[in-house]
Formats: sequence, C-alpha cells, structure tokens
Amino acid sequence: MSEPAVSPPTLPTRRRALLVGVLVLIVVAGAVALTLANRPPGPRRTLTVTGTGTVRGAPDTMSVEVGVQTSAASASAALTQNDAAMTRLESALLAHGLTRSGLQTSNLAIYPDTNGRGQVTGFTVNDTLTATTHQLDEAGAALDAAARAVGNDVQLNGVSFSLSSQSRWLARARRAAVRNARAAALQIAAASGTSLGAPLSILDEESSSSPVVFAPTSFARAAAVPIQRGTTSLSVQVKVIYALG
Repeated sequence: MSEPAVSPPTLPTRRRALLVGVLVLIVVAGAVALTLANRPPGPRRTLTVTGTGTVRGAPDTMSVEVGVQTSAASASAALTQNDAAMTRLESALLAHGLTRSGLQTSNLAIYPDTNGRGQVTGFTVNDTLTATTHQLDEAGAALDAAARAVGNDVQLNGVSFSLSSQSRWLARARRAAVRNARAAALQIAAASGTSLGAPLSILDEESSSSPVVFAPTSFARAAAVPIQRGTTSLSVQVKVIYALG
C-alpha cells in the first residue's frame, strides 16, 4: 500500500517561517547588545609620574637674628642693662638701611644663674630681634655697627637669604615641573609600547627653598662683616596622572 504524497510548503508558508527566523535573530541581537551595554567598563589604563622643577637666583632679602645677652646680680638690673643695649643695637640697625617694620622681637628670656650647689648667683637676660632687610649692600655695615654699639654682649644667632617675589619664581618652577613630568611620561609610554593620552589630574605638591644659612656666631670684637649672598634655589613637585592609549 503506497504512502500518501506530501505536498511542498506553499510560498506564503515559507515567507512566514523566514519572517519568524528574522524576528528571532533581531531579538537575540538586541539581548546581546543590552548585555554589552550593561557590562561595567574595564579599568582605565593610567600612568602616574612626578615632575620636579627647580629655579635658582640671587636672593634679595636677608634675615638675621641678632640679640643681646646681659647678666647682673638682680633680674631688674640685668633687664635694665639689656634694654639699654637693645636700644643702641636698634639705633645702629636703623641707621644702616633697616626699618622699624623690619625689626621684630623673636625671643625674650630671663633666667637665674646658679652655682654648683644650686644657689642663685644672678640673672641673665636674652633679648633677640629678627631683622629683615632688602638693602643687602648695607647688611654688612649694619651688623658691624650693631656689634660696635653693643660690644661683646651682642649675639648673632643666624643669617639667611631668600627671594622676596616668590610667586614669580614659583610660576617658573611649576612650568618646569610640568615639562619634566611630561618628558618622563613620554619616555615610559614609549618604552612600554603605548601612547600617552591627556593628563587626567595634576597635583601641586610641596614646594621647598634652600636659602643660604649661616651658623650661630658671637662677636668677640667689632669687625667688618663680609656678606656674600650667593644663590638660592626654589623647587616644586607636581604629580600628574596621564591616560594611556
């Protein structure tokens, strides 16, 4: 007994099947695209470098701590002697280019003197001024005059030189630091076989200066005081984070 013949699908039936298949592909593609869109992005590749910029120049400001130490049997007597010596010292400084606004008391101390048995034998007064001047050509003469006015009681506790217009120097140092950071980043990126992108952040780190400093000194006699200002430097560091291509 022969099997009944199966007629091939008609044209409309084939079109409906094809349409269904296309719709399934569209739905699947949409689901894949939605999954990719919702996937969190991978970590951005970055490079962090530190650049340093240093500028040097001749200082135009001098600060000196100069004081007077006096001793007497009583505290009041020691203080009276000290006041008189400090008046002479200030007058000498003012006569050689310093101003009242450039003089500031930085230390005043009165303490008893004792012997080996702990007995008070007298009192000592220390009075110190911080004197700041921009007249560096007069600085040596000013210190010499102070020593002659006070004598052996004068004490020089420290001299330092600095730059007064630091904003201008800082701007130059920052530009140099950024250039230094970019040069280092380009070298690292090239060595690693990648390209350097734009900076993502720039952090201005601590700046530092290196003024010329002299150690504490006492004047044993009035003598000419040579002042050599030398050079001072100011450094700035910046931390830059670059994107990598």
